[in-house]
Parts: sequence; structure tokens; C-alpha cells
Amino acid sequence: MTDVDPVVLINVYRCEADRQDALMEHLAIMVRAQRDLDGFVSAAIHRGLNGRVAAVHAVWRSREDWKAMARHPLVAGAMEPILAIATFEPHLYEPGEVID
Repeated sequence: MTDVDPVVLINVYRCEADRQDALMEHLAIMVRAQRDLDGFVSAAIHRGLNGRVAAVHAVWRSREDWKAMARHPLVAGAMEPILAIATFEPHLYEPGEVID
């Protein structure tokens, strides 16, 4: 894969059950901050049924666009309240097969 290939970010966030609602709100704010940045394609936010996780599935035009987003001050500011209540584990993937 080259830096001009689209990338998929799957980021799993972990929190205490009593903080999941707040986490979901903060993740929505963060994704809204990302959507106007160069290279943003789409994102979906998922609430874990166990009450202690959430996930963001996002598609970026390129790895470089994703890296620029991760350093952007608006995104860093949106991450602050998330970091206060959750841990996270991001991974980048190449797009795979979609099966309907």
C-alpha cells in the first residue's frame, strides 16, 4: 500500500460503564471536527453493547491525510475530554471486501 491509497481507521475506546454516554457524545464532536479536514471520506461511531466500549470506523483518502488529521489542533482539542474518560487503541487497515 502507498500513501495515496485510502486507509480505514478502526479505533476502539474503553471506558467505565457510567461514562459511555459521555464518551459517545465526545466521539461525535471529534468526528464532526474531522469531517471538514482534507481527506475525510466517512465515519461511523458504534456503541458497545457491554457498556464499556465504543468504536470509530473512519475512512481517509490516504495515510498522509490521516496523519495530518491526528496532528490537527481542532482534533487534539476534541480528544482532550475523551482522554479524560477513556483509553483507546487505533489501527489502520487497507480497505477490504464489502459483502452485502
